[in-house]
Amino acid sequence: MRAAIQSIVRATPAWPIYPLGMIPILWLYYLGLTGSLGVEPVEVIEHRLGLWGLWLLLAGLTITPLMRHARINLIKYRRAIGVMAFVYILVHLLTWAILDVQSLDRVWADIVKRPYITVGMAGFALMLPLALTSNNWSVRRLGSAAWKRLHWLVYPTVLLGAVHFVMLAKGFQLEPLLYLAGTVVLLGFRVPWQRFRLFSFRQAAQ
Repeated sequence: MRAAIQSIVRATPAWPIYPLGMIPILWLYYLGLTGSLGVEPVEVIEHRLGLWGLWLLLAGLTITPLMRHARINLIKYRRAIGVMAFVYILVHLLTWAILDVQSLDRVWADIVKRPYITVGMAGFALMLPLALTSNNWSVRRLGSAAWKRLHWLVYPTVLLGAVHFVMLAKGFQLEPLLYLAGTVVLLGFRVPWQRFRLFSFRQAAQ
């Protein structure tokens, strides 16, 4: 099974993720323009774009655990997935600012006064350097080690996105909490537990 998956991966390039990833955005706006999203189409578009962005961020986080624990190597898709996550979050933000709030003063006031928006904007701010350096030129310019350290920002970015979703929910809702739990679990896979165990062993030996 693993060999079959890897054979498919080798034969499937990453570039189709970009055009295919744009289809849900265009489809959502088409549904909104044709009155198929109910009485609050902008709100529906905002929510779904944000959810898609979170899905893609989580999908990017699953690539390393799959490689380490299931020996399924999807690493060549990670950059495209990350870029599309940024695109969805950017369009989510623009939809909120331009179609929903419709005022630069109100946008800034909401960022300052509404904690869930503050958290969401913090996550978006962390995504900016990730998006700007998601290219081979930046890897060469920064050097591999510095580039990797910079892209550790993806971890607080995803966590802030999940927290934003929880804070956005009205009342107790299970779905946002499940996303937050899933985020914590995936981040837990990235913690170098082996180093902690080795450090504890050395401390005990002393």
